[in-house]
Amino acid sequence: MTFTVLTCEFMHESNTFSRYRTDLPQFQVDTLLYGDEAIRARRNANTELAGFIDVADAAGWNVIHAISAHAVPGGRVTKAAYDHIAGVIVEAARANKGRLDGVLLGLHGSMVPDFCDDGEGYLLGLLRAELGADIPVAATLDLHAMVSEDMVRNAQIFVSYKTYPHVDMREAGAHAARILDRTMRGEIAPRTVRAHVPTLDEANSGRTDIPETRALYERARAAEAEGLLAVSVNAAFTGADVSCVGPTVLATYDSRDPFAEVAARRVTEELADKIWQGRTMKRNIFIEIDEATAEALAWRGDRPLVIADYADNPGAGSYGDSTALLEGLLDAGVRGAVLAPMIDPEAARELHRHKEGDTVKVTIGGKGDANFGGGPLTVAGVVAKLSEGTYLGDGPIQGGLTHSFGPTAVINVEGIEVLVVSEAQQMVDLQQLRAFGIEPTARRILVLKSMQHFRAAFEPIAGKVIVCDTGALATPRAERRRYVRAPRPLWPLDKDFERLIRPASLSNAL
Repeated sequence: MTFTVLTCEFMHESNTFSRYRTDLPQFQVDTLLYGDEAIRARRNANTELAGFIDVADAAGWNVIHAISAHAVPGGRVTKAAYDHIAGVIVEAARANKGRLDGVLLGLHGSMVPDFCDDGEGYLLGLLRAELGADIPVAATLDLHAMVSEDMVRNAQIFVSYKTYPHVDMREAGAHAARILDRTMRGEIAPRTVRAHVPTLDEANSGRTDIPETRALYERARAAEAEGLLAVSVNAAFTGADVSCVGPTVLATYDSRDPFAEVAARRVTEELADKIWQGRTMKRNIFIEIDEATAEALAWRGDRPLVIADYADNPGAGSYGDSTALLEGLLDAGVRGAVLAPMIDPEAARELHRHKEGDTVKVTIGGKGDANFGGGPLTVAGVVAKLSEGTYLGDGPIQGGLTHSFGPTAVINVEGIEVLVVSEAQQMVDLQQLRAFGIEPTARRILVLKSMQHFRAAFEPIAGKVIVCDTGALATPRAERRRYVRAPRPLWPLDKDFERLIRPASLSNAL
């Protein structure tokens, strides 16, 4: 039997503390592709859609792909952008609902539009209202999803990434598609239960390259091997002040199995309790700017010292234009360094008025919010490279995908090469430097605006990695951000949590 399946990708991680908004042009810069064009562009890369198509081809599905829409993390998604993208998806469902056998969605799980707290829950509600209760709906989620009760109510199947850095997008897509295929064939009747943990995120933000957190995902895989259809541990996102904030554990099970629901609830509660018990066990050591500059000055290794600017990570919706660390490096006299990226379209335009080799004075950075990571910094340097900003990734995360920084310039400021870009991207791929004339293995110091994803491509070439809190918008000091909508008490904002609520009541599996 040939099944007809509606697919789409609609992904954004929304930082509600950002002064900016994410509108349709931000999706167009990253990914906004329709129908077969999206399949052609994303079929052979590490994407959820590629995983969907892997299974669809093998199973003989008829795939109706509505849209692939992805924007770099930033401020809330505007209603206009949301309505356009969600409208394409819902209209495809409406036009084909008489012949649809299933729906398969690539979502993030932490999208916050202007008009509600829960972009994914709202979309799933629209689809369920259009298609009725009987059509099976499956969704993939980012490991940093915030999963609401509405989401679980309106979809039967959930599969989240199990890696951070995220390198298993295609695998997650194929996993969800296989469950959906079995559902449409009548072999199983999946449902999902949810347990929530009242913390801002996992203690280590879901890092799967360290034993403490990796154990959670190993337990999830073991539960799947024991018979559950999918177990997902979602680390949540600290940059969203919303009612559904916090980590969750999901277990998708076959409701026809008389023992499966009990097993699903048991594992979600077990893993939720482990997250709670491990909330103070942080692996990252966040050093101050003066410590980072001292390490940079002293570095004599034969491979680069990587300094992760954790707090100014564009991948967490930070502005990507903090200047405090650059100023510290310049004041200390650090040489042979690269800082990337400095997201400043105004400065990029100014540099593009010159030619390569010119000595110029330009003011860069600090335009997002000087209270988070420093204000604008005026520097003098030599324009080393001018580019329109396009690169083709070749690493574990972006391999095979074309991205653009927009108009881009490299300016050498007193021995520090600064990659000044127009469009937000965090550092995840070596081609983000090589495409602009910078060979990362030949530099002493690499200062990368990224929390964790940089490790997939850059850690293998690094002599040492250190993590710096520059005080930018994604600072690990959550108390610097004003949470209003997040339910309280909430760890670590409320240190007397255990006096206010009994830990035994943490899990609220649905």
